[in-house]
Amino acid sequence: MIDGLKAELFAAEPLVTDPVSMEFDEDGNCYVVVMSDYPDKPAPGTEKGHILVLRDLDGDGRADTSIVFAGKLSEGTSILPWKGGLLVTAAPEILYMKDTTGDFVADTREVMFSGFFKDNPETQITNLRFGVDNWIYANNRGQDGNVTFRDRPDAPPLSVKGADFRFRLDRGLFELETGPGQFGQVLDDYRNRFVTENSIHIQQTLIAWRYTHRHPHLPSTRSIKNISDHDPIMFQESATPYWRAERSRRRNKEFQEKNLNRVEYERGHFTGASGGTFYNGDGLPASFYGNIFTGEVAGNLVHRDVLSIGKDDVHFTAKRAEGEFNREFIYSKDNWFRPVNFSVGPDGYLYVLDYYRQHIETPVSIPDDLKAEMDFYEGSDKGRIYRIMPAGSAYKKATPQLSKAGSDSLVQLFAHPNQWYAQQAHRLLVERQDKSVIPALQTMAAQHTDPRARLHALYVLEALNALNLSIVKKALADSSTDVCEHAVILAESYPQCLPDLLAMVKDSPAKLTLQVALSLGQFNHASVTNALAEVLGRYGDSKVIQMAVLSAETGSAPPLLETLFNSPTGKDTVKIPASFIHDIAFVTGSRNDSKQVTQFFQLLKHADMQISNRLASAVKGFVSGLERSEGIDPALKAGLKTFKSGLKDVSGQTVTDLEKLIATKY
Repeated sequence: MIDGLKAELFAAEPLVTDPVSMEFDEDGNCYVVVMSDYPDKPAPGTEKGHILVLRDLDGDGRADTSIVFAGKLSEGTSILPWKGGLLVTAAPEILYMKDTTGDFVADTREVMFSGFFKDNPETQITNLRFGVDNWIYANNRGQDGNVTFRDRPDAPPLSVKGADFRFRLDRGLFELETGPGQFGQVLDDYRNRFVTENSIHIQQTLIAWRYTHRHPHLPSTRSIKNISDHDPIMFQESATPYWRAERSRRRNKEFQEKNLNRVEYERGHFTGASGGTFYNGDGLPASFYGNIFTGEVAGNLVHRDVLSIGKDDVHFTAKRAEGEFNREFIYSKDNWFRPVNFSVGPDGYLYVLDYYRQHIETPVSIPDDLKAEMDFYEGSDKGRIYRIMPAGSAYKKATPQLSKAGSDSLVQLFAHPNQWYAQQAHRLLVERQDKSVIPALQTMAAQHTDPRARLHALYVLEALNALNLSIVKKALADSSTDVCEHAVILAESYPQCLPDLLAMVKDSPAKLTLQVALSLGQFNHASVTNALAEVLGRYGDSKVIQMAVLSAETGSAPPLLETLFNSPTGKDTVKIPASFIHDIAFVTGSRNDSKQVTQFFQLLKHADMQISNRLASAVKGFVSGLERSEGIDPALKAGLKTFKSGLKDVSGQTVTDLEKLIATKY
């Protein structure tokens, strides 16, 4: 543990075993998901997984009572309070469970969503998080599945392959989201989203799925980035288990024999990152607010990241904290210490869930001879939950009882120094749909000094269908670029806001400009072409900005290229690199619209197309896109042949590829 902090035991066996997720409801009741069946899948009726309610009846800061809220739970992995009950991820379903009698035992159990992948507990639907934008997000690891929603029996099954998942129960909506994340999902105060994956401990999703898939022609829709400046190194103090060292020795020997440029590390590198969590409480010193904590179950440690972002950055950078450049936030020499997840409580402290097993690796990845004597359930009768707090301080119990608070009182919690209160209040107001608080929300959105409070108010107004043009326009001019970013999203529903968005292109920082570019793509207006060209003129060296522009119909059509070539930006091979030319040509070929193809052919003669290797990139991109297209217009045959005859300065292979394409498709 780093200096100035201490870890206190909140709960341990026999009250709790195998904890994987913990949440406090609006009244401070503590719910814990127990995953006792891992690593095997239990036969129906033999499930040992369950959800507990842990209670501290004497107020000493340590749980003394454990109640089984729900038993026989197959592979439950995460929970989220909702309308007095819990949403529960338990593949292949997302369930809703509720206690209606007050005894902390669920007496209702409903299937909300079904159809998720269920054959690997390490890559299943998990990590429910309620966002400030009123959506509930979940990691799906990109696994295949055809998902149905109880409240929308009319909706066709949603294929979730390659994506994560989000839904709104107040609106009956469900859709795909950018990913994929594994076990660990962070939504910060402004709904920036970060996900954990075994060997990549922190990635940021950059562009929402709804933008990268608004047309089907992008050459790539991957929009997630490893933002760590120190991967893959972690500082492990525990000894390397024999089986891991021997497995790595065998694998590295095989790599060498096959002349593969690969090395497997047995220690000191992230391989079991888990449970990334955003700390937004007030129980730790202020310097910890906004940090992201991630467990490393194979390395027996807890890692801390500090986020930073500059004016010209479209994403955050995750750095090690001062004093942790060559050590971890928490480390143990005990190989059984397995910090799988975290939680922030109404008391403002950080909680660490220790699965505490001898082995946590899935057996399928260990050679048979090495695992012959390994008991993967050794320690399944154990589990610990620790509370991290300032050293030398005494525990301060919190008793929120927000379910009994009036709606006006909930609004006032939006600026609470422990944002746990703001999150609960926000969710409760969405659930209640109490329109009497609209005036208070309007005042807060317009006048409060805390941008977090203004943003909460803005989105609760949205949930109450109480937004209007005036509120959104004012938010577009907010002093916080984070609030502005969300106002830009909300402005997509107000055509009258288009002039405001066009003006924001000129001097907004990169991350806000990214969202402006994405939202402009929702408008069908001639001015958008010039605006997107201006975006590229400022930040076109960013692949993320390029993708944002290309994701729009307007931003991926030849008129944008013509606008660029007729502007000072056109000759800038940094802001308009050959790779961008390739991608816009790819979209043009894939879209295969006769008018756009004709425009594209004309642009190949432009002087700016002759700069560097742009022409070759354009032809290669067009050919690749055309190969992917469907329903090709036979009228293009003559144009393609004419096009081919003018390619004297392009590589012979590219011309050959085009000739083959013409021969096979026409």
